[in-house]
Amino acid sequence: MTGIHITDIESAINHWRERSPSPDGVSLAPELRALAEVYGLMVYFGQSETDEAGMPEAARAAWMAWYESQPDTPCIAICSTSQGDDICKGCGRSFDEVQHWTAMSPVEKRAVWRRITLEGNSWRFNRYAERAIE
Repeated sequence: MTGIHITDIESAINHWRERSPSPDGVSLAPELRALAEVYGLMVYFGQSETDEAGMPEAARAAWMAWYESQPDTPCIAICSTSQGDDICKGCGRSFDEVQHWTAMSPVEKRAVWRRITLEGNSWRFNRYAERAIE
């Protein structure tokens, strides 16, 4: 089962820090507090992923709000899987990932995003990076 990676929790925390900065440098917005609790437990237990089902509702809602602010698909409109490639040269997704993208959960989509970003060898990240700008 795919989990939410700690880097996505960090990104969600930074999203909420920018959106709801601390008025006094000490207190946290409710979304930040909920995500920080999950993040702290992940660090304490040495986990790189957390199960979405086990997240407190407030943390899951804050993560989903961040997720919805992100681009949905890595597609840059150069799909080589339609030409028979197993891995798309444009975005880096596999044929199955391209075909089933709309049925994938947010957590599954973020796992794909993480993999293709770490690999960084698709045209999205080099040759046609300007197409990928949000």
